[in-house]
Amino acid sequence: MRKASDGEGGGGDTGMIPQETAPVPALPKKTKQPKECFLIQPKETKEDATKTRKRRKKKITDVLAKSEPKPGTPEDLQKMMKDYYSSSRSVIELEELNLPDSCFLKANDLTHSLSSYLKEICPKWVKLRKNHNEKKSVLMLIICSSALRALELIRSMTAFRGDSKVMKLFAKHIKVQEQVKLLEKRVVHLGVGTPGRIKELIKQGGLNLNPLKFLVFDWNWRDQKLRRMMDIPEIRKEAFELLEMGVLSLCKSQSLKLGLF
Repeated sequence: MRKASDGEGGGGDTGMIPQETAPVPALPKKTKQPKECFLIQPKETKEDATKTRKRRKKKITDVLAKSEPKPGTPEDLQKMMKDYYSSSRSVIELEELNLPDSCFLKANDLTHSLSSYLKEICPKWVKLRKNHNEKKSVLMLIICSSALRALELIRSMTAFRGDSKVMKLFAKHIKVQEQVKLLEKRVVHLGVGTPGRIKELIKQGGLNLNPLKFLVFDWNWRDQKLRRMMDIPEIRKEAFELLEMGVLSLCKSQSLKLGLF
């Protein structure tokens, strides 16, 4: 009887085992885990996208910074003028913008300081300066992109200018009327400034271009953004408008020479 009861008890125990192994709900817990992983992925892709964009911007400036500078040439100026006016002028009008090679001075090969370059293109400057006595005019114009750059150029040309009278021809802190009065009162040999202000002085009759012998563009210098003066749309527009205010005709008559520093 004891054995039977043991057997019944044993049989009863084995019958209870399948009921205890029923905890199958552990499976849905495992299926919830991949959902959490899917939520993390889009955040990573957005961060990666912003990182790649930032890297691309840096690469552009790196390429510009590492690229070897090439000195400007008269062909660069001629081509830039044609490209600028190509959509608004006829073929005949574009041909009128062409200047002969004799109009251009030797371009800077990037080995010169401003003083050494001016001495090379104008070796007889002292005689020219002594013979110049016309007011409301200058013998040489140096055109640059900003007032700060103009001040830098004036400081860097001390070895060339000597006793020459230099005038700042830009708009910062100086009114046009004040510059007109100064040009009327005194004889000026050198003018350094921006094309916009020089253009305005010509319009108001304060500056006569006929005695002008040399016009030099600060062509190769680059600002903090690695832009040359002609890379800035506003400066390029004003420079080309200035050229058409009598400069091109003076060049064609061989009385004025153009230089690219």
